[in-house]
Amino acid sequence: MSNNENAHIGVNFEGHVAIVEIQRPPHNFFDIPMIAAIADAFEQLEADANCRAIVLCSQGTAFCAGANFSNREATPRHKSPRAVNPIYFEAIRLFACTKPVVGAIHGPAIGGGLGLALVPDFRVTCPEARFSANFNRLGFHPGFGLSHTLPRLVGPQHAAMLFYTGRRIGGEEAVRIGLADMLVSQDQVRAKALELATEIAISSPLAVQSTRATMRTGLVEQIRLAVARESVEQNRQFETQDFKEGVKAMAERRDPVFQGK
Repeated sequence: MSNNENAHIGVNFEGHVAIVEIQRPPHNFFDIPMIAAIADAFEQLEADANCRAIVLCSQGTAFCAGANFSNREATPRHKSPRAVNPIYFEAIRLFACTKPVVGAIHGPAIGGGLGLALVPDFRVTCPEARFSANFNRLGFHPGFGLSHTLPRLVGPQHAAMLFYTGRRIGGEEAVRIGLADMLVSQDQVRAKALELATEIAISSPLAVQSTRATMRTGLVEQIRLAVARESVEQNRQFETQDFKEGVKAMAERRDPVFQGK
């Protein structure tokens, strides 16, 4: 299966399991072409009867370290303050996939990278992984549908703690609060994810997909509503001094000094 080489996405098969790999090491920063390429791969796999489950994984040290804020495409400015960030249209396509997905989270999943890590049904991780919804620490509203997917997964209290503080948690705590499902050594993350996906693929694909559809009733619609609100808030906050300070503080590896304006 071919993909846009510039998007750095690879796809191969192990039996009935498709392995979709992000190939932009070491940090796997995302942009619109990369997320679109993952969505393209998922949609191609939708039409492939041989595919019964998907593993989403990455090369490098990070699963996905989020957006590269030195690239303006990561935070596009819009003439309309109500315009939806085009990256989030691609995110909706990912959540619309009807086949089960297992995430192999072997390293940091930060910001929008955490949003991408919540696309899979299950997450296999390790002590070295780091999970962070660091948006507020950067001076803006969470995105990638996380305002819906994170509280849905871990509950509103844990989600609020992660959002408001921007703290990073390791794999052990992620499993403890329900953010991830399995904890293994770092060198076994992908193998365990493939093992789980293969176990799922043994079940009837028609039954699995119909059960999944029932359990996820309304999810895509809720994410569509979430990213619309997220985009409005982000469009406004990308123009603030706080956002500039947040990005500068991150680059300088220091705590931000926000002024609330």
